[in-house]
Parts: sequence; structure tokens; C-alpha cells
Amino acid sequence: MGRLAPHVESLPKSGIRKFFDIVAQSKDVISLGVGEPDFDTPWHISRAAVTCLENGGTHYTSNFGTPQLRQSISRYMERRFAAKYDWTGEILVTVGVSEAIDLAIRALVAPGDEILYHEPCFVSYNAAIRLAHGVPVKVETRFEDEFKLTVEALERAVTPKTKALLLNFPCNPTGATLSPDEVLAILRFAERHDIIVLADEVYAELCYEDPLPETLCSFGSFPEFRNRVVVLNGFSKAWAMTGYRLGYACGPADIIDAMMKIHQYGIMSAPTLAQAAGVEAMDFGDKDVERMRREYKKRRDFMVPRLNELGLKTHMPKGAFYLFSDIRSTGFTSEDFAMTLLKDYQVACVPGEAFGECGRGFVRMSYATSMEKLGAAIGLIGRFCKERSLP
Repeated sequence: MGRLAPHVESLPKSGIRKFFDIVAQSKDVISLGVGEPDFDTPWHISRAAVTCLENGGTHYTSNFGTPQLRQSISRYMERRFAAKYDWTGEILVTVGVSEAIDLAIRALVAPGDEILYHEPCFVSYNAAIRLAHGVPVKVETRFEDEFKLTVEALERAVTPKTKALLLNFPCNPTGATLSPDEVLAILRFAERHDIIVLADEVYAELCYEDPLPETLCSFGSFPEFRNRVVVLNGFSKAWAMTGYRLGYACGPADIIDAMMKIHQYGIMSAPTLAQAAGVEAMDFGDKDVERMRREYKKRRDFMVPRLNELGLKTHMPKGAFYLFSDIRSTGFTSEDFAMTLLKDYQVACVPGEAFGECGRGFVRMSYATSMEKLGAAIGLIGRFCKERSLP
């Protein structure tokens, strides 16, 4: 008998982190890789954490999170998404949205239950389902459909064993978004098959429709379906708070309570200082989010036409801060393309298969870096294409 649990031993390591262990050893590399804002957390948000520390805020909070933060999340969800959640029982504060995803899956899945998820997708989805002894069932999203998740594809994948659907729009790695009508169609699909929707909406604020509607669309925006939706979100992307490790879940009280029990035994509570910063971000951070969103949009608008001019087919993404470029015509595999670009031209991107088998033939580039670096990166990618006669 082996000393490690078989379902853990068989898990692959993250394709992103594996690749960037190599990047970390290289000097003078322009990184279009790890999905982290290049902005520092706005100072007034960090100052709230400092003030909390100065006032002795170094103790445990409620397992659910501080009342102040849960109230702020409740106000924010109603203000930004027209989604009403009772802060006393329908909101849980977590250690990043990654913990919220893990808790939601573990609260719902019994061994053998199937969970639908789309590929390409965030690297943890398949692993999180397997760690909960569920059965991950991938649903392919295609370049030809701008990587949208369609009801037709879901209908081909659903079975009587399907317990939930895990999805992420705006999407990492593709930047795809869904319209309100497309969200509604997926919710109706979930109702027909009596399954729960786990909606990872950590990029919800990073949409590039101008002007942004006063109320954004969330899977939680439709009250008639609220009993089968869990919204999973966090502060890392929109507020540039990756190091604070702060997230939250909003959903039906019975599911949130089950998630809290797992959180209670495994984590206890999210960091107290981070929660104080989260209140400031939710209540007073709109202008910061908008400033960063506009800068990301400018970078996106710079990168996409230039990649297409080089023959690397790239959709104009409507959300997040990633480009998912089609490199199939180059003759390279995704990993060889990324490795050659890194070793010979000092530009780092991520092979598409890091986001599942459906990502083969693509590479992900993050534009969460400065215009100066993006300009230099495009020049080097252009050299790569010219010198290798690509695509």
C-alpha cells in the first residue's frame, strides 16, 4: 500500500506554476504569464488594514466573516448586480475565491456525482472536483464560438448523475463573456435538469463594454433561480488584492451553512486585517476599479490587432485580462511555442493545455502588465514569427 492517497498522488501539478518555475530562473524575461494585476492595492484599501492592526484587530472573526464585511458584500451585490443576499445567512467570507470554489464543491458532491465544467478553464476546477471524489465532466468551448458555453454543448454532456455545473465568465483563460440572455438560457438548462450552478465571477468587474451598464449581469441577478445558484467571487482581480487572500460566496442558506462547516473545521476564518480592507474596497473602491479597468481595456486594444497582424488569431476578449491566441497554424505545439518564445526571445506566456486538453493549440497571454512591456513583448513576438517564418 502506498503512503499517499491515490486520488492525490495522481493529480498533476499546476501547468502554470510548473512553467513559471522555469521563468523564475530566467533574467530579463517579459512575463505575460501569471494572472495577477500589476497594480498595487489602492492605498486607502491597504490603509484600512493598517488601521485595523493599529486598533488591535488581530483576533479571530466569526466563521462566516465579520458582520461589517458581510453587510458590505450584501450592499455591493445588490448595487452592482441587482442580486439580494441576506448577510446573516447567505454570505460566507473565504480565503480567496479558490477556497470558495473548493468549499462549494465539497459541500455538494458525494462520491460518484458528476460535475460539469467547461474547458479551457481555470486550472483548479478538474482537480477540485476529483479531490472531492466527484467525477469531472468537461464541456468543450470552441474558438469558433468565441469560447462561449452553449446550452447545446451542456445538453450533450448532462446525465442523471450530474449534480452541478461549475463555470467562470468572464473567463480565465479565454476572456469570453456571456450575455444576460445566454446566462438565462444556462439557468433554464440547470432548472430542467435540477442541478446547481457554481458561478466563479471573480472577473465580473473586468468587462469592457463601454459604457458599462449601471447593473452588471451575474448568475445571481435572476431571483427566480436564486435557490440553485452559488456565486463565488473575490477581491484579487478587480481591486488588485491578490496577497490579501480574500473571497466570498453568496447563495442559498443551506448550501452556505454546509460550506461554513467545512471552512470552520479547515480554516476557521479569513484574515481579520484582510476583511477590514475588504470593507473599504466594497464601499469606496468603485473609482479604483474603473481606473484599472480602463487601463486594461487600453492594453487589450493595443495587443489584439497586433497579434492578428502577426497571424496569431486572437479574439477581442470582452472580459478578464487574458488573450487566448490560436497558434495551430504555426506547426508548434503550445508547449514548444511557449518554451521557444521564452528561451530564445525572453517572453513568457502559458501553454494552452495548462487549462485542459481543450486548450491545445493555444497560448494564454496576460495583459496585466505595463504598456511599455507589452510593446516590447509584441516586438519580440514579431521577431519570433519573422525569424521562424510563422505562422
